[in-house]
Amino acid sequence: MKAESGFFDQQIQAVHQRARIMNQAVKELPGEQSQILVDCLEELHVSLEELQVAQEEIREQQISILEAQQTIEAERQRYRELFEFAPDGYLITDRFGTVREANRAAVNLLKVGSKHLIGKPILTFVPEENRQAFRAILNQLPVLSRIQEWEVQLRNREQRLFEAAITVETVRNDGQTVGLRWLIRDITGRKHAEEQLHQAQLQNVQLIEADRLRQQFMATVTHELRTPMNAILGFSDLLMRQFRAQGQAREITMLERVLKNGHHLLMLIEDILDFSKLQANRLQLTLQAVDVSELMSAIVEELRPLADQKQIELQFCVPSAPIAIVNDPMRLRQIVINLLSNAIKFTDIGRVSLEVLELPEGRFAIVVSDTGIGIDTADHSQIFREFWQVNQTNTRSQGGTGLGLSITKALVELMQGTISVESQVGVGTTFRAELPRRVSMQNPGS
Repeated sequence: MKAESGFFDQQIQAVHQRARIMNQAVKELPGEQSQILVDCLEELHVSLEELQVAQEEIREQQISILEAQQTIEAERQRYRELFEFAPDGYLITDRFGTVREANRAAVNLLKVGSKHLIGKPILTFVPEENRQAFRAILNQLPVLSRIQEWEVQLRNREQRLFEAAITVETVRNDGQTVGLRWLIRDITGRKHAEEQLHQAQLQNVQLIEADRLRQQFMATVTHELRTPMNAILGFSDLLMRQFRAQGQAREITMLERVLKNGHHLLMLIEDILDFSKLQANRLQLTLQAVDVSELMSAIVEELRPLADQKQIELQFCVPSAPIAIVNDPMRLRQIVINLLSNAIKFTDIGRVSLEVLELPEGRFAIVVSDTGIGIDTADHSQIFREFWQVNQTNTRSQGGTGLGLSITKALVELMQGTISVESQVGVGTTFRAELPRRVSMQNPGS
């Protein structure tokens, strides 16, 4: 194109040159005829200049056309690369669904060579039982213009069924549908994952319901057991008074065993009942003003006979000034009794201590230490789990449900506090519960 433009420029320059020579020669001729020739040559000269300007404009237009063609070719190549190397299957079909173009992903997805795919109706990859519905939607496309994420089952050339998500839209020319563009994605893995998630959610619902029924059963059974157990203990205590008045030593010994085991059984029932309430978020605190020193002193004196029976020292240390708090004294007592009784139970030589510490920011700490068997470091993260017990053999010989520490931790957290443990096998164990001096009222389950 540039060569042709240069040739025309040379021709125009040559004509210009000859016109100037003729114009010079005519001016030397005498008469009116020479003037006519001069005028004609002048018009020819103007025409040639206009032709030269037009030629320059044509040349600029040709340059613009060439640049546009290069841009179009680059875009066409870019589109072809995007089409060919896209991760999802792309098809171009006529309005009836016959394949005209297909990229590599579509060829791999349908397991058929490109030359065999071109000209093939896409309907042939739809299972026979689904073709009528597929054809009905295909016929509606000129009206719908676009269908997004149409989930349909397809069968590739190897007869393998797979779940596909299809997005298809119409290609229009002058308002008429002339073709269809298809994006096909294999979602078999996604559908499988969704089904697994659905099954997991269903199982989770079933587990939640089973747990609710278990908690309801535990609460009902423990409540029903507690009522007759209290009656047994009440009548046993009444009989004990009569036998003591009559001096019947043998009967007194038997009733002492009944009362001892009855109180132990009642304690287990209370633990299970508390645990079921905590699990169901139905346990509420009854808050009132309490002097920590007085409460802790009463608990120590209550448990001192257990320590004396094992000939271990029970130490008690509190600040000299009273520590006034707002908490549930019964539940706070339950926490301390759980920690102290455990410490006494697993300590055979040495001491058990209870210490109350004042902390900044309106908090205080209850620290229970012992010189007992200790807990292996690997078990520290497990000891607050329900029904989990350290040293099963020894624990079983001592008795217990394995709920004491779990209930203790749940009660401490209900009081907006924290509890931690430090222990070493053969050295001893220290539990530290940090609590606010004033517990705020909370709704159950909050």
